[in-house]
Amino acid sequence: MMGSIKIRTEIPGPRAKELLAKKEQNVPKGPFNTIQTFADKGNGVLLTDIDGNTFLDFAGAIGTLNVGHCPPRVVEALHAQIDQYLHPCFHVMMYEPYIKLAEKLNSITPGNHSKKTFFLSTGAEAVENAVKIARKYTGRKGIISFERGFHGRTYMSMSLTSKVKPYKYEFGPFAPETYKWPYPYYYRSEGLKEKEHDLALLKRFETFFLSEVPPEEIAAVIMEPVQGEGGFVMPSSRFVKGVKQLCEKHGILFIADEVQTGFGRTGKMFAMEHYDVVPDLITMSKSIGAGLPISAVTGRADIMDSPNIGEIGGTYGGSPLGCTAALEVIRTIEEEGLLGRANEIGSLFTEKFSDLPLKYKQVGEVRSLGAMCAIEFVKDQDTKEPNKEIVQEILSKAHKRGLIIMSAGLYGNIIRLLSPLITTDEQLNEGLTVLEEVIGECCT
Repeated sequence: MMGSIKIRTEIPGPRAKELLAKKEQNVPKGPFNTIQTFADKGNGVLLTDIDGNTFLDFAGAIGTLNVGHCPPRVVEALHAQIDQYLHPCFHVMMYEPYIKLAEKLNSITPGNHSKKTFFLSTGAEAVENAVKIARKYTGRKGIISFERGFHGRTYMSMSLTSKVKPYKYEFGPFAPETYKWPYPYYYRSEGLKEKEHDLALLKRFETFFLSEVPPEEIAAVIMEPVQGEGGFVMPSSRFVKGVKQLCEKHGILFIADEVQTGFGRTGKMFAMEHYDVVPDLITMSKSIGAGLPISAVTGRADIMDSPNIGEIGGTYGGSPLGCTAALEVIRTIEEEGLLGRANEIGSLFTEKFSDLPLKYKQVGEVRSLGAMCAIEFVKDQDTKEPNKEIVQEILSKAHKRGLIIMSAGLYGNIIRLLSPLITTDEQLNEGLTVLEEVIGECCT
């Protein structure tokens, strides 16, 4: 069988170079770009650029395309919706897709309690509004997030985010009454076993309430069930349950940030299901809409009803196109068995790469939860000194060979894979083979 990748020019190609020159003149340098070319067509796992080069997309718009580029049933539903109306604005005249999607999310998110949902446009907006709702409900102001966590680039979400460069440097002052707790990182736990590491951190949290701020002033703790930008770092069920128990003990709301982990990425519809923990509020975006801008906050009905009329919302929140796309995304995940497929992708990844630390001294750890897969690179396996330089070299070579992948982590030393869940075995093997070959060339 012929491979999916077809590289016909250098990267960037002639037309891409022309557009890059125009970008330099017309677009500020702030927005980053993973690969130096421009899309012409997306189909499933494939992206073809304007010079006719076809890539395997294992970045998936940073986890936005769990059902792939231009999924047919989503496209068909969008065409039908466009013929009806584009955006009457829910705050002016309501529309049925908004209600249908809210009803669906209330039924599939963790927990059997009564829930309500409202919609926004981006993950950062969802986080901002979850914070507003938590403060309104509790009457408290403090918000706790975690080291290495990423929650967005807007004012509050940037304040909750941990990585300084490039997200926070010289953009302060930041929102007050925000605090950081350490998040387990078993690979870097300085010799502690998993249980010891968890218990030590949970003990520190109790001390935090004595030394930093009393629990009576904390409205919510917000946690990524798997840290995304932080490097696909995965906590234990013991740790997540311990944090939830602390929240319950002190009347603090528990917010699950499922923006990157939601909608099947980890082999469950929502990653919190791995830990048997039911959050009070959940923020969602990215793969909810197959690439259309939509986000959601779902939570306990009594909490969600705490803001009064007009106190939450947004002009474009829950657009008809976004809601229509999201409904089809969820149907696709459910009817095409993509939760099981996520676990198969993770298993194939682990099978192929689990022995990399034995082959190469620059590979520190290989980890995955479902199709949320990562490889951590170090300069030395004993010191575990992060190796950002080799990651940049691997990315550059992979891109030139037609595989789109991204880095992650506080130190930029982790390669993360977010291939669409519709990736076939043949496509997965092709992409992983390219990655394997490039790692072999860059490592010794």
